[in-house]
Amino acid sequence: MNLIQDPWLDYIHRNGDIKKRPITAICDPDVVDFSLPRADFYGAAYQFAIGLLQTAFAPKDLSQWHHYFKTPPADVVLEEAFNQVSHAFNVVGEGPLFMQDFDSLEDAPSTTVSGLLIEAPGANGIKNNTDHFIKRGIGQVLSLEMAALALFTFQINTVPNRGCKNGRAGLRGVGPLTTLIMPTNTKSTLWHKLWLNIINRKDFKYNEPCFSDASVFPWLGKTKVSDKPGSEIYPSTLHPLHMYWAMPYRIRLSCENRVACCDISGEKSYSVSSCKFKGYGNSYKGNWIHPLTPYRVKKESGENKYLPFGGHCNEFYHKNWTSLFLNHDSYGLKCAQVVDRFYSLRLNSQDGVDPHIPRLWMFGYDINNSARVDGWYSSTFPIFYLDLNKKNEIVLEVNTLQDLSVKSLNQLRDQIKNAWFDRPKDAKGDTSFIDLAFWQKTESGFFTAVSQLIENIEQEDESLTPEQAKKWLNTLRAVCFDLFDGYAMTELGNARNMARRIKARQTLSWWLFNSKDIKAFIREHDIAIDKEIA
Repeated sequence: MNLIQDPWLDYIHRNGDIKKRPITAICDPDVVDFSLPRADFYGAAYQFAIGLLQTAFAPKDLSQWHHYFKTPPADVVLEEAFNQVSHAFNVVGEGPLFMQDFDSLEDAPSTTVSGLLIEAPGANGIKNNTDHFIKRGIGQVLSLEMAALALFTFQINTVPNRGCKNGRAGLRGVGPLTTLIMPTNTKSTLWHKLWLNIINRKDFKYNEPCFSDASVFPWLGKTKVSDKPGSEIYPSTLHPLHMYWAMPYRIRLSCENRVACCDISGEKSYSVSSCKFKGYGNSYKGNWIHPLTPYRVKKESGENKYLPFGGHCNEFYHKNWTSLFLNHDSYGLKCAQVVDRFYSLRLNSQDGVDPHIPRLWMFGYDINNSARVDGWYSSTFPIFYLDLNKKNEIVLEVNTLQDLSVKSLNQLRDQIKNAWFDRPKDAKGDTSFIDLAFWQKTESGFFTAVSQLIENIEQEDESLTPEQAKKWLNTLRAVCFDLFDGYAMTELGNARNMARRIKARQTLSWWLFNSKDIKAFIREHDIAIDKEIA
């Protein structure tokens, strides 16, 4: 099977039909999206298509980008471009195989193909019988199509030491956060969704790629085995397009010449039930700055070190919104390159980009420090057009709103614990559900305030009017009281418990109306003081 020439992905068409077609179907105006059985596969399919377009069909400049946004290429044009690299996208057969080690790994032990599924329990989980919530045995047999997508998903979301000892982390770290620009227009084609994340060659400068060696596609050459010091791979040694196809793990699929039912898609197809892992794969070091991922910038020994955002659950709240869509040197933040260059599209637009006002789609696996997978997260946030000359002023004001949100949540969480426990500081347990509920309930009000703030600043007005600021403050108060009452006051218990809970609510009420943070916000925005009692 060849991932360029053969039909292997399912697509949703405008009339609702789902058909399996080649990758060139992405330019069909009747195709509106991929249709895939898993959320992580869905995100991987987007990254696969974006990487392929950037590698083999990148526009030479902004003018050509606009041309293809307005008029997608014919499938024969896209097919001709993709055929330049088709030799690197064989999944089975002779020669180099897609995302698989150049060597056959004959000395490596075989393991079930389910090891390619990020959430599947590892060898230790099965051995120690700790796979309680995510059971062993998932994905024992995969179709060739799902195995190829699982392989790509695994390589871009690597979990260290999964499947073998000395398995390497990915070029973007472990479980990277991916951020993509997506149109909000419900009639947008898949082509528009993908093309918004393609960078023209004048904005993304690199030498002409060589598609016959491992500089772009690492599986076209022998793995640089990383069992000794000095085997690390740095950005200066490979082509920048390599970032879309980084391959930290040494893996070989064991394809079978038989038709079986895929455990994921339910389709009957030629199948894969085992694969081989081997350690000491490509070890990526240095400042790799992937175009689809935001970074935090830290100074170390006088030099900038770029740390990729991970897909942790706490990254998906609007408290991090400015970190994901704006560069800000003072705060050491660098948004994904595809997000940063979006503003040039609008400022130079002459062909209708504006009607496709986008949202920021972010997704990724939450993988903790012990390589345990805690979940898959996906969310969308709005993106506002703004005057970049006023970016610093806007970020400062937005941070004020975010800061008050964080302090209100901290107070809410503390008082809920005070209501629950006699000795709250000694209480153990996960209270992240309180955070999640708080961010969900305040999200709409936050973005309404941000929209008003941006409009006011761009019109040389104050950040928020007193009425607008008061509405945001009242939103925070209402959400805090609503959540406190829901979590702490529904069952009052005995008289002692009741007194403790009422006292905690009174403390929360005092903070929301009289604390120095609330009073500072009131003074800053000249809000009329509320005399009501919560």
